[in-house]
Amino acid sequence: MKVKRRQFLQVAVGASALAALGPHAARQAGAAEWNKVGFQAKAVEQALESLGAAGAVPSKDVIVKAPDIAENGAVVPIEVTSKIPNTRSIAIIADKNPFPLVAIFEFANGAEAYASTRMKMSATSNVRVLARADDKFYTASREVKITIGGCG
Repeated sequence: MKVKRRQFLQVAVGASALAALGPHAARQAGAAEWNKVGFQAKAVEQALESLGAAGAVPSKDVIVKAPDIAENGAVVPIEVTSKIPNTRSIAIIADKNPFPLVAIFEFANGAEAYASTRMKMSATSNVRVLARADDKFYTASREVKITIGGCG
């Protein structure tokens, strides 16, 4: 197959334009809309309101794995699993952080509702996890003790 000069130039110019936009351009095209209000909220109630999760129901099907004591609040590992069918998202909130909403994970149809990350925590606090399934919110929490704060 012969590639014509014009076709080659079109592909090269397109690739250069994409490279100029940066590595995040492709990811942002398919990414969910950023919850700016939620991530800028300074109170837990504001973060919950931005998620629409004011009346979340406690559930044993939302499993939170985090250390009882974290020596360094700058790197606190957390794993979350939702065994609730049709889980669409998982949000993590650290109650005493300056900005409580830590992360939101979105899941496609049929995806396993599991998330693992590391977060910063400023002080000993409850960590709340919210799972959204079929437009209802379910919650679980766990206290994590911090010996050295990581947000300041």
